[in-house]
Amino acid sequence: MSQQIDHFEFVPQMSAIAREAGALLMDYFRARVKIEYKGDADLVTEADRSSERLILERIQAQWPSHDVIGEEGARIETGGDYRWYVDPLDGTTNFAHGFPVFCVSLGLAFQGERKAAVVYDPTRDELFAAERGRGAVLNGERIAVSKTPKLVQSLVGTGFPSHKRHKNPNIYFYHQITLRSHGVRRAGSAALDLTSVAAGRLDGFWEFNLNAWDTAAGILIVEEAGGKVTGVEGHALAITDRDVVATNGFIHSEILHEFQEIFAGRGLEPLPDPREYRK
Repeated sequence: MSQQIDHFEFVPQMSAIAREAGALLMDYFRARVKIEYKGDADLVTEADRSSERLILERIQAQWPSHDVIGEEGARIETGGDYRWYVDPLDGTTNFAHGFPVFCVSLGLAFQGERKAAVVYDPTRDELFAAERGRGAVLNGERIAVSKTPKLVQSLVGTGFPSHKRHKNPNIYFYHQITLRSHGVRRAGSAALDLTSVAAGRLDGFWEFNLNAWDTAAGILIVEEAGGKVTGVEGHALAITDRDVVATNGFIHSEILHEFQEIFAGRGLEPLPDPREYRK
């Protein structure tokens, strides 16, 4: 029988870990750490690995029986009830180029259900947190999603993969939703985009082919802030599902409808020809 632990006491410890990892990242960021490459175009720095080592050490010290899945390769898989999804530096490409949009993302699941979450933005000293059934906060203050009622009035966010972009269809979704909304932003950190939905800074966000460490924390924070998160066809998301749509709830059915139209190839506006524009 699994050890019974009160999930709702996790966020204070998680917050301390995230802040410590964030301070470490800022030391590297100020020093403009040397860039390395992993795979085709997936930038990885010493900062990623140092942050993940720190987080893993803190988790193992406080919760030695918990499983951990880390973006940089940390794997502790015993089949236990508790599993951490850790992104020690979400927004690596931004970080490597000196663009100050990145974060530490820590999500904790119990028996496959998201239970506690922290996302820390060290450049702004903003810590988003949530616990299942207890709401979401930013630096201790309660947050809620926007009340924007229609897609045409909405500011939404999206993201593109760091590699194999030629195989990702999102440019079509970006183009179509740009024409049907007040604007689309692409900041480069899925975790921070999700917290922006939770805080009402964005009215919606979507992205394809994400990993659990990208979304486990942010999805719970959106849900606890009163938002809605599903797959692109409207289904409930398992923690390992990779395509995510998160909104304030009001625009959710509308954006899903637009997605189905795009997938079906209906109503697609042609991309403008730059040669014609030049004339």
